[in-house]
Amino acid sequence: MGHREDLLEGAKRCLLDKGFLRTTARDIVKESGTNLASIGYHYGSKDALLVQAYVSLIEGVGASFDPGVGGEVTEPPGSLERFQEVWANVIRSVPGSRAIWMLSLELIFQGDRLPEVRKLLAEAQEEGRSGLVSMFSGVLEADIDKETVDSEGRFYQTLLNGLMVQWLFDPDSATGADQLTEGLRRVLKAAGSQVS
Repeated sequence: MGHREDLLEGAKRCLLDKGFLRTTARDIVKESGTNLASIGYHYGSKDALLVQAYVSLIEGVGASFDPGVGGEVTEPPGSLERFQEVWANVIRSVPGSRAIWMLSLELIFQGDRLPEVRKLLAEAQEEGRSGLVSMFSGVLEADIDKETVDSEGRFYQTLLNGLMVQWLFDPDSATGADQLTEGLRRVLKAAGSQVS
């Protein structure tokens, strides 16, 4: 590995161990075996490096949501069964990714103190939305139009964020995939012919 990759891996470990605000450039250098100048050279700033490390951690978690990862997709894309299958995978990933979701909450609550970081993460959210749409719809991310990302992607992202807060706060009372799916089924039924 080169310094760039070493820095990224060291930053990931620091984020999981210390969080965003408590991680210093010196922590990253110590963890990565590199030097302070390499942070600026490869990433521009410590915060830009930490954002890249965070995005990489989230992408790793997101990959585990897709029912096709590590097994076959069993339900047809776009179906309520697929909806439930994906959410069940999301929920199964929570214990192993708890530190990453706690880090997400830190960034949400501290966003006002980190305006540049907030801006970089806001830009990364659209990519996350298209990834979610792809999992549920079965359409490749490159083939998803902006309107779909801005509507369906935001819908899935909102559900994901709310679900993660529940599972981090109290797993015993958190909403399960079957409950979430039944809720959607009832909403769709109640909307009936009003859906256009």
